[in-house]
Amino acid sequence: MFKRVLIANRGEIAVRVARACRELGIRSIAVHSTADRDSEALRLADEAVQIGPAPARRSYLDPAAVISAALKAGADAIHPGYGFLSEDPDFAEICGAYDITFIGPPAPLMRELGDKARARAMMAQAGLPTLAGSDGAVLDEATAEEVAARIGFPLIIKAVAGGGGRGMTVVREPGDLLTAYRRTRADALALFGDGRVYMERYVAAARHVEVQVIADGHGRAVHLGERDCSVQRRHQKLLEETPAPNLPRQLTGKMSEMAVHGARALGYVGAGTFEFLVDDEGRFTFMEINCRIQVEHPVTEEVTGIDLVQEQIKVAAGMPLSIAQTDVERRGVSIECRVNTEDPERGFAPTAGTLTDFRPPGGPFTRVDSHAFTGWRVPPDYDSLLAKVVVWAPDRQRALARMDRALAEMVVEGPGVRTTAGFLRRVLADETFRKGDHTTSIVAEMSESEVSGPEDRARKQGLENGPGGRA
Repeated sequence: MFKRVLIANRGEIAVRVARACRELGIRSIAVHSTADRDSEALRLADEAVQIGPAPARRSYLDPAAVISAALKAGADAIHPGYGFLSEDPDFAEICGAYDITFIGPPAPLMRELGDKARARAMMAQAGLPTLAGSDGAVLDEATAEEVAARIGFPLIIKAVAGGGGRGMTVVREPGDLLTAYRRTRADALALFGDGRVYMERYVAAARHVEVQVIADGHGRAVHLGERDCSVQRRHQKLLEETPAPNLPRQLTGKMSEMAVHGARALGYVGAGTFEFLVDDEGRFTFMEINCRIQVEHPVTEEVTGIDLVQEQIKVAAGMPLSIAQTDVERRGVSIECRVNTEDPERGFAPTAGTLTDFRPPGGPFTRVDSHAFTGWRVPPDYDSLLAKVVVWAPDRQRALARMDRALAEMVVEGPGVRTTAGFLRRVLADETFRKGDHTTSIVAEMSESEVSGPEDRARKQGLENGPGGRA
């Protein structure tokens, strides 16, 4: 087992990893930028190293700064969390060159799977169903037109190196194809340093369902069930739950089996997520693989009782999985809401400021993963995730009620700071969502159906103001 793990991240995931290390008896080293000098992760970790100024590219995204901190602290492993360097194969290779274990899949495999077009082809070869699309990257406009003629409209253009819901454009009409193709290539180059794109048939009304897999270096791979991630805005997830509501267990079971089959075919090692689309006829197709721990991993932990981060660390240390597939038993329902410092009334624009009052909810079977506290300044430099509110209940009806109660009692106050808590309560109250009939278009449909009269504004205000004040 590792003796010292450096946490190459910030925010709630850095706190999460520090706690896992403490329970495993591993000393943790938290890195931080100048903007995060009062981070909660620094209090919970055993040591802290400042690695640069506020801009992420000069701190959390700077491999030299992170490796230097690891060498200085004597770390024998680095946990990258999610985002930042977590899916950077070059960084994983650099770790290996300095005899530091990267807690994630092997660099060569990560490089292949980071190419979304390549990953799609590999999974098709392994027998997983995929959407009609291009054979690899689409390198010129003539090929884009040929692919579009073959697969039809609507279609989606995606960055080969994309991730996090960025670098995607939906094209509904032939006349928009070339403009969208040029724009997506330019965006991909700016966002990821790689302008290559690929194309797929677009499924407008689909469920986004992912399967959590973990595999060791001894040939064992297991799945921990599926999560529904269909509540999204601009391809960014807002709410996740398990099990996926209103989907046949036979379908989700088959999807999970296919994910494990795909992991074994790849020789995958570590925690990973296989993402699928489920259409209105109950057919599922593979989308992509995320080679890291996911933001929404707590809901899987709540229904299985398995600490995913600890398993991830153990596997990276060369230990075999402590569980077999027959050991995985899922009980009840778990829901996670991402409370972001964003203003839903202004198109989810990020907000920043100092928290004059921060009181997370409590109560039975309620978990809050957060790095925030009263007096903390929400920086404008990073992702807007403030807290993940997670609940468990024996059934979905009680889980929905518990989540609504938790969001209602959450207090987040500060000049200029707004959150998505009230909006998430509106999602929970939506009839389509409560029936489990929602798709990835639910947020857009809610926005279209809401009116702007006085009664609606009063209703929204009532949902946004819990017993402790404005959230």
